[in-house]
Amino acid sequence: MRAIWKGSVSFGLVSIGVKLYSATEERDVSFHQVRREDGSRIRYKRVAEADGQEVAYGDIAKGFQLPNGETVVLTDEDFADLPLPSTRVVDVLEFVPQDEIDPIYFAKSYYLEPEKNAVKPYVLLREALEDSGMAGLVKVAIRNREQLATLRVREGVIVMSTMIWPDEVREPSFGFLDDDVEIRPQERQMAESLVASMAGHFDPEEFTDDYRAALQEVIDAKIEGREVVEADEVQPSSGTVVDLMSALRASVEAAKKGRGETSAPAKKAAATKPAATKTTAKTAPAKKAAAKKAPAKKAAAKAPAKKAAARKTPAKKAQERRSA
Repeated sequence: MRAIWKGSVSFGLVSIGVKLYSATEERDVSFHQVRREDGSRIRYKRVAEADGQEVAYGDIAKGFQLPNGETVVLTDEDFADLPLPSTRVVDVLEFVPQDEIDPIYFAKSYYLEPEKNAVKPYVLLREALEDSGMAGLVKVAIRNREQLATLRVREGVIVMSTMIWPDEVREPSFGFLDDDVEIRPQERQMAESLVASMAGHFDPEEFTDDYRAALQEVIDAKIEGREVVEADEVQPSSGTVVDLMSALRASVEAAKKGRGETSAPAKKAAATKPAATKTTAKTAPAKKAAAKKAPAKKAAAKAPAKKAAARKTPAKKAQERRSA
């Protein structure tokens, strides 16, 4: 890595010499604009709008346009005379809890490497930041612009993250914020279940830039002269949710299935299967008992019939005597 800035961190009465390095880099595939027929590079020239003449880079200044159309020209000398007390100095203003800083303010991150004669005070500041859990709030001027920034520790190195100013954060004035949206308790509970089922720990190594990988394959295929195979296009969903609860429930089930967990309905079904077997086993003797009682009933039914027949016998005998 190449240092892009040298200065010092002003920590109370302690001055720590440091070098500044970009902590991140863009990995996007870069392209040049070329002529389609032969790949010849397209070049742009800086020309003056008034007469169309090309202007050398050294003759270019910055201009601020007034509301009436006039332009105020500012040169490098004008910027050099600006009173920037934080030039070449990372001035620690105060220390604040890290969780009080909204991430929307962060812009770009830089590594701070100590100079050879400043390792001890550097380590002292690093240990103080780690032990306290605080972030150093600083001011620094980079590329002729004063910026607010924070100091924190990452993997044993102090990281300076530049920040935007509060008036550079846009106000989210959206119409839906004024809508009175009613959320049912069941929907809230199901949404919380979905969050819980998809919960995990952040590991950036698990994520890849699939678009960049596919684009690189296209470039490699062009280089090798192979046929480029187009991937199947995924049709986007309509975005219309017919039943919010059904969508939430299905999302929870899909998340659990993806993690190899058994869903609640499946667990209930598994629990009820043995119960059904036991119920069948219990009911079987009941049927046998009923079967045993059946002959008794038949016997009871036949008994009155015999008695009735016995009662009719004397009547028949009397009738026979009268006939005689």
